[in-house]
Amino acid sequence: STGIGATACAQHGCFVPHSVVDFQKGERYMNTDYSICNALGYHSESTTKALVIYDVGCQWSINFRSRVKNSPSLLPPALEIVPAVGKFHLAAHKLSCFPRYSLNFIKGAGHLDREILETLWAPFNKISPTARSMTQAHRQEVYDDHMRDSNWKKLVGMGKFFFLGGDAYEQLTAVLDPDKVARWESDALREEADRGEALDIYLLKGDKGCPHLSEVWLQLMKNPKSPSGNVGSVAWLAEGISIEDSHPISTRQEVKISEKRQRLSSRIEKFHSNGQAFCKGLDIDGTFTPQDDPAFCGSDAEEHEDREFWDDDEGDWEAPEEEVEGLASELMSIWMPSAIGAAKLTELGLHDLLKEERELRIGQANDCLDQLRTDLGNKAMLYQQNFRTANSTGEGTRTKKEIQKVVARVNKHVRSYQRARQAMLRLDPDGNMAERYQEILPEDLAVSKEVTEENRFGQGTSKLAWFW
Repeated sequence: STGIGATACAQHGCFVPHSVVDFQKGERYMNTDYSICNALGYHSESTTKALVIYDVGCQWSINFRSRVKNSPSLLPPALEIVPAVGKFHLAAHKLSCFPRYSLNFIKGAGHLDREILETLWAPFNKISPTARSMTQAHRQEVYDDHMRDSNWKKLVGMGKFFFLGGDAYEQLTAVLDPDKVARWESDALREEADRGEALDIYLLKGDKGCPHLSEVWLQLMKNPKSPSGNVGSVAWLAEGISIEDSHPISTRQEVKISEKRQRLSSRIEKFHSNGQAFCKGLDIDGTFTPQDDPAFCGSDAEEHEDREFWDDDEGDWEAPEEEVEGLASELMSIWMPSAIGAAKLTELGLHDLLKEERELRIGQANDCLDQLRTDLGNKAMLYQQNFRTANSTGEGTRTKKEIQKVVARVNKHVRSYQRARQAMLRLDPDGNMAERYQEILPEDLAVSKEVTEENRFGQGTSKLAWFW
């Protein structure tokens, strides 16, 4: 024998008689099936539904029926088996196992970890060295004695652990929208009956309906132009958004900084020159650029040393003879239609330009939120898998530098999102943009474990930021 297996009551923690088996070559399903079948057949004549919690219940349950169908005496055909995975082991499974096999979503499972066997095996570690050298009969008698003793202690000691639960569920339900509660209950009942992939409704999902900037750009390019529209206005607006995101600069980027400033200055001047064709003679010299929130500007130490902010798709460019009045190019303002607001654009008849920038800004905001979620998750994983488990000071320092790079990217995404949001509010002041695209605060960037470890053990009640 290479070990033993057993089945226990998940609610009371008692070993089920006649369910202990020997493993001849590892933990094979053949042995586990016999143990579970004996447990399910023990004084269960009136039982029609059984919850079986197994470390690998997601795989074990797939062919369980086919393995025992030729032995009707092992398992009643009418007995319904509901497979599940204990909360401790579920944390090591893939994400799709969480809604399908988590005890959180099984009616009647209660609010327990259901890892009772792990606690029952712990006392047996004291006798296992001695049991290894025993004969089979002697070993079985010793294990039987200890299991009976464990069951007796559970029986006489469980009374003091019973308590009456509170009314937290009723209090939460009372403050929720009754229509939503009714719809959730209906969905939960339907998915409980279907099970399997139907339970994926409990998975955390991002908003798949939010178009990205590239998708909006492509769609606007395909749309037929109105008589008042101008060819190339979409590309011009997208270039302005790109230049806005190119403005931040780190003082640590000393290499070729003059060349980069000239390149950026050239792009800005070219952008303003091209803009005259779309603005119907509007003087755009009075430029405007929204100020970034200092809370997300970061410090020099947080900036990525070799990060490129100047992405120029054109290979050839002409540097201006000198920068405007000695102003550094990263401080130069960018004029966008949103700078003068929806009312002024409407008055000037620039309806198409207003609509195009608004759609592009929505795509920009969606891109930033998507990248923000990814980088926040990356930061949490760096803390969890690298920083906290670092075995040396050097390894910890390298991880800190990686985290600083991620924080710099997070701040960059937030700055870009805030610019897109400010532009959307100016372009559509009467719409629902402020409600749909809320302001991001520094405290919203704290990563919750409910996002990085959806199926983690010991989940709390922390509140997620709105963009999750």
